[in-house]
Amino acid sequence: MLEDNKLAYSEIDKILSLLEDKYKEKVPKKVRKFFSEEKDSEYIPKIDPDKPLIEQNLKKQTLSILALLNLSYWCEDEKEKQKFINQLKENEKEKYNVDNLFKNKEENSNIQLNKEKLEIIEYKKKNFIQRFLNKIIEFFKRK
Repeated sequence: MLEDNKLAYSEIDKILSLLEDKYKEKVPKKVRKFFSEEKDSEYIPKIDPDKPLIEQNLKKQTLSILALLNLSYWCEDEKEKQKFINQLKENEKEKYNVDNLFKNKEENSNIQLNKEKLEIIEYKKKNFIQRFLNKIIEFFKRK
């Protein structure tokens, strides 16, 4: 868990370094320093500034921290904060919607079944007499 946090801090530090100054400066220096000091120095995140963050395969903790940074520092006013909070709540409802849970599970199981059909093959070990007879038959076939 602690290692995952350090990886997320590395991703956050990288994202903050790529931000425009006006957004970077809204995050207090103390917070930026924390991410810089606590990150995993061996992990170099690959962040493509031309792609949306959702397509970057970021850690779950990274996305959570970004949401917190957005709420704490980048939302301009209470109205924008409330709108963001409502969007987060809506996302959670969708995520745990019973219909969606079963739909996704059913789709995934259908995909797996279509990818590979399994057959059960019964394997019986031949007894001594059968093996002996097979050896004799093989011997005569060779001659």
